[in-house]
Amino acid sequence: MTITTLGELRTRGLLDFNDGYRTKKDQLAASGFRIIRAGDINNGEVSPTGPDHVAEAYASAIGQKVLHDNDVVLTTKGTIGRTALVRDATGHEIYSPQLCFFRPDSSVLLAKYLYFWLSGPEFTYQSSFMKNSTDMAPYISLSQLSDTRITLPPLPEQQAIAEVLGALDDKIAANRKLVTTSLNLVQALHDQLSTTGDVTRTLYTDVAEVGGGATPKTRVPEYWDGDIHWASPTDITALGAPYLHDTSRHITQAGLDSCSSPLYPAGSILMTSRATIGAFAVAQEPAAVNQGFIVLIPKREELRWWVLHEMMGRVKEFQNRANGATFLELSKRTFKTMEFDLPSDAQLLKFDEFARPLHEHAIALGQESQTLAQLRDTLLPALMDGRIRVKDAQETVEEVL
Repeated sequence: MTITTLGELRTRGLLDFNDGYRTKKDQLAASGFRIIRAGDINNGEVSPTGPDHVAEAYASAIGQKVLHDNDVVLTTKGTIGRTALVRDATGHEIYSPQLCFFRPDSSVLLAKYLYFWLSGPEFTYQSSFMKNSTDMAPYISLSQLSDTRITLPPLPEQQAIAEVLGALDDKIAANRKLVTTSLNLVQALHDQLSTTGDVTRTLYTDVAEVGGGATPKTRVPEYWDGDIHWASPTDITALGAPYLHDTSRHITQAGLDSCSSPLYPAGSILMTSRATIGAFAVAQEPAAVNQGFIVLIPKREELRWWVLHEMMGRVKEFQNRANGATFLELSKRTFKTMEFDLPSDAQLLKFDEFARPLHEHAIALGQESQTLAQLRDTLLPALMDGRIRVKDAQETVEEVL
């Protein structure tokens, strides 16, 4: 084992790391280099979502701050600590200042091992003391990263640890792709049926009960840390698929009674309606929600998946109908006036017969991935600090894959 610092590796030319490119307003363009931000780092992958680009004319100024395959990415501003390993870089994506990227010399430090190490106990402990704060958001500086200590096992051990944890990550990624494929197939059938002409215009209130949420007083301890799920928009935006099994916070029965949010039944459709408009989940357990939601309880079971996919296809429209001085919000009043296309009962049943098993399979895959992620997160610190041998971890992983 070798103990050194990231800065020492950088000085010796064995590790390059830097933050992202600081784009000026006059450099923005409709095309060119897509800007990758902290919100694009999810589930260990880079998933570009934003529309912002830097014009090609600024390629020389951007320099090396373009995504390369096997870069290791860390979010260092705002949301701190998300990591990703870059795959399939196009050469036309650049890092924003919210990110730090690492390019290790593989003769000393493997990129995949570094990716897992940044989620492990050694870095997590050190980073907990690093977080500075500005008026905007917390951050970790490059100088603090330079002083970060890293324990480097021999390359064969790095490789073995990365392979064990990577096998779990690969299965989770494969499940995620299957879920995405299932959702796309259902959405495609929805879009096809909604343009057949055998549809009627109707209101959401005709097919579902429409409600919202509220927050119990945060200064009353008796309202919190109970056994009732209470969702906030961040619970939904963090999901890889539109199924909510648990929430980051829970409330007591007294907390539920104190606020105007009902306890929505499993199967309710949750849509974020404030700030981030148009993130969706179907509650898998009864849950209350805060005021950042519009919630639909379909009046008939066969309506559930149609309404979900109909709403998922109208996000831009929802965003355009939103208003607000501090942040955009789609009000329940506006939402209730919006019409949509509902197919005939025969087509609705045809759609439900197709959509239901695909969603059920996607839910099962998501639950399997959650179990695998829990195993990975248990093995990771134990492998990093030597509490468990790689061989034993391999046997455990082989039993579940």
